[in-house]
Amino acid sequence: MSAIDRRKPVSLKVASTIFIVVWFIVAAFPFFWTLWGSFKVELDFFSIADWTNAITGKLTDEIYGRPFTGAGYYGAWVQEDFWRAALNTGIVCFFVVCTSLTIGTLGGYALSRSGHNYVFWLLIAALIFRAMPPITLVSGYLPPFFAWNLWGYLPTAIIVLVAINQPFTLWMLHSFFQKIPIDLDESAKVDGCTQFQAFRHVIIPVMWPGVITTGLFSFLLAYNDFAVTTMLLNEQNRTMVPKIAAFLGTTYTEGNVMFAVAAVVSAIVPLFLLVMLFQRQIVSGLTAGAVKG
Repeated sequence: MSAIDRRKPVSLKVASTIFIVVWFIVAAFPFFWTLWGSFKVELDFFSIADWTNAITGKLTDEIYGRPFTGAGYYGAWVQEDFWRAALNTGIVCFFVVCTSLTIGTLGGYALSRSGHNYVFWLLIAALIFRAMPPITLVSGYLPPFFAWNLWGYLPTAIIVLVAINQPFTLWMLHSFFQKIPIDLDESAKVDGCTQFQAFRHVIIPVMWPGVITTGLFSFLLAYNDFAVTTMLLNEQNRTMVPKIAAFLGTTYTEGNVMFAVAAVVSAIVPLFLLVMLFQRQIVSGLTAGAVKG
């Protein structure tokens, strides 16, 4: 035990532990409750007569002979083609992240190494653009997309999401690049590297955690987007979030609510695994971006 821990009052330690436990329960309970309910029938999970049916699965047992069922997942993924929405989401996220990081790393590096005054105003303009509600920006893209018959396809949503996400990516990567001493660039040039070779072989490996952190935030923006994908994609090219909303929009159709519950769990699990996989790089990247080098 460290000296700092020994100096802490026992009451403070107990209060901190209780707070953390309560916070974890409050934060985790909605997900685990949804996960549990996704294996029930609708009349159990949303039972008005007896809320304990959501725990015991009484009606689920009467219908399927067991208190749990995968009917919600089968209905969502097979009957309603949720797999197609998952595939569309993967395509959109892949191209949004790759494009945003490519432009963001090159632009952020160039701006961080530039000594011109326009860099500040360019970043301010990017910040203002990012602060605008995405829904107000989408309307400007609709006329040309309709005129050129491009509405409804995945590339249109990818273009708009990259445009909306790029200011944030540029700001974040610019801050990471500023923490890297310019001496590294100069040392690489002395060794015979060009500016781009120094960027590729020296700078990028040093700030790799920052790239992963920025890429994850870009992924989350594309993965969780609702407004842009709803307005720009047709029914065949829907991503997961609009597809879930479509289930909830037809609650009077039997089974659709449980399809939505199963789809929500299916959409959350990849995010959980992704964060767990890259948690060290995320913490390292956020720390690198917050502490002056």
